[in-house]
Amino acid sequence: MFSANLEDLIIDIPDYPEPGVIFKDITPLIADSQGFASAIDEISDNFMGRGITKVVGSEARGFVVGAPVAYRMGVGFVPARKPGKLPRETYSQSYELEYGTDSLQIHKDAMGPGDKVLIVDDLVATGGTSVATAKLVEQAGAEVVGFGFLLELAYLNPREIIGEYYQQEIFTVIKVD
Repeated sequence: MFSANLEDLIIDIPDYPEPGVIFKDITPLIADSQGFASAIDEISDNFMGRGITKVVGSEARGFVVGAPVAYRMGVGFVPARKPGKLPRETYSQSYELEYGTDSLQIHKDAMGPGDKVLIVDDLVATGGTSVATAKLVEQAGAEVVGFGFLLELAYLNPREIIGEYYQQEIFTVIKVD
């Protein structure tokens, strides 16, 4: 078991990518083998035994967290990508950002009815990406079982935003109030 505080492995970068923003840099955490393993284990262990068949991670840092969670749970990983990045037929979902809109896509054959899906990302801030990802899962006919994150910016109230659409469990390793 990792004995250090995982939050100590997150570095605050002030005024990045723009003035007034404090960027939470997770790269020291994922570079620390024990810290990263501990964080992945916490997410995986929390959702183990719930019949999950797929983990979906959103581009791009959600891949870094989602793929090892899927591996640890012994299930498939599905990348939710930006438009134009997937070569086969896709489902697409747009969502609002603070500064505009964006979209995510998954392959239509990546999952379907009977699949139970865990949505995983490195960070949840406003919850918009998570809601869009969950809607992609639903478009495929699969069931959202829960949401798992390394880091939650609780002061932005992502649980309220996600909760407007989904009542499934939201689990975070590190919560920043």
